[in-house]
Amino acid sequence: MKVLTGRMLALGCLIAAGLAGAQFNVTRFSFLGKTAPSITLHGTEFARSDTLGAYLKVARSGDFVRVEAFDRVMLLPIDPDQARAAREDNTVQIDVRRIQARTATLIDGSLYLPLATLATGLGAEYTPGNFSLPAPRLGGVSSRAGKNVDRLVLDLNRDVRYQARVVGSELQIVLPGTVGDERTYSTRGQFLPRVRVSRRANDLLLSAPLALGHGYRLYRAGEARASRLILDVGPGIEAGTPELAARRRKPLIVLDPVAQPNGDRLGDVALELAREAAAQLTRAGWQVRLTRTGRGEASLAERARLARQSDVFLSLDVARFPAPGARGLTLFEGSGASGAALIDNVRSSSEQSALASLAVGGSGDNRRLAQLLQGEIKALNLPSKSAQLSRVYLLREAPHAAMLLELGWAGSDADVARLTSEARRRELATALARSVASYLAARAGGRS
Repeated sequence: MKVLTGRMLALGCLIAAGLAGAQFNVTRFSFLGKTAPSITLHGTEFARSDTLGAYLKVARSGDFVRVEAFDRVMLLPIDPDQARAAREDNTVQIDVRRIQARTATLIDGSLYLPLATLATGLGAEYTPGNFSLPAPRLGGVSSRAGKNVDRLVLDLNRDVRYQARVVGSELQIVLPGTVGDERTYSTRGQFLPRVRVSRRANDLLLSAPLALGHGYRLYRAGEARASRLILDVGPGIEAGTPELAARRRKPLIVLDPVAQPNGDRLGDVALELAREAAAQLTRAGWQVRLTRTGRGEASLAERARLARQSDVFLSLDVARFPAPGARGLTLFEGSGASGAALIDNVRSSSEQSALASLAVGGSGDNRRLAQLLQGEIKALNLPSKSAQLSRVYLLREAPHAAMLLELGWAGSDADVARLTSEARRRELATALARSVASYLAARAGGRS
């Protein structure tokens, strides 16, 4: 205890030395039940990133820091001007939303994060001196009847790692550790007429009838300080039918060229490369769709719809994150749970049927396609690396092979020269087309 106290005092002295003349106080706060050091700078409480690292995944890249925890992802700029970082008019990103909030700063070369912003982004509770995670609670339940699909909306105070399964003719959703009232909710829908909420030990169990031939889809829709689970049920959602066999005979390849900024010196290189790869695959007899075919950005809903229909989903982008000296291609494989309960259930099942494998591929799909892509890229003598990317919405929605290929770095002169060369782009497009065709041919059992 004396050693710990000495370290705390030493830390306080170092902070004080680095903040001479600034408006600050060396303080302590309760972080998820444990006491940790903090500082109050210009009226805002900050904590050093390595203090938070045991609970949050914090990664710095250039002038930005990525924070990941509690099924949320945040991106904060790092502003060396401490007074400016403590203001509420900075722009930070929470998942795909941008808000105005305090941002990260540097003190004596160490990275400090604003606790109020972290709480907002991660769905935690914060008052000066205390940062805690509330117990998950089911609040409101609402419903909407549709022509082919009924919808149920569950409002929760924060994200929950839910589980879903079908038992006989009943759909069961488990919300671990969640508080809520036991009752039955009636709806006006013909496909989802009622939902029963009951308690099982420390969990909530939601049970709903699921008619033969009806499918379901369960997914999150996050809000600033809360989370929603949305359940769609009805004949308008595929439940796994013999039509899946036709998909194996004529699979769908979806190429997703991410929209590029206007005026970028690379132009819309992702779209140009996708068009070339699609043309080569189409000439070879494969079925290909692009999420966009011209300037502008396709809607996220449309991209997700195509991802769910795909047998191969390949996003193409250019890396623009500040990273001095970075160059080459990066192949990202998706990791973590899917956003669709059906996909998770099939993949986690130890007894997967042949029909289920047609609907949802296993974890080996990405690995096989990645190996083919890496081999083709290596043959072109291009610098490349592979990495895992967790909880990326579009990759999670795709039921089969899905990955993101960053074609190069906008800040690298070598990458810009390569990507603006029509001949080099065509070589890369051919490598992509050959990899995808080889993967699908092997999966189908010999198509060339």
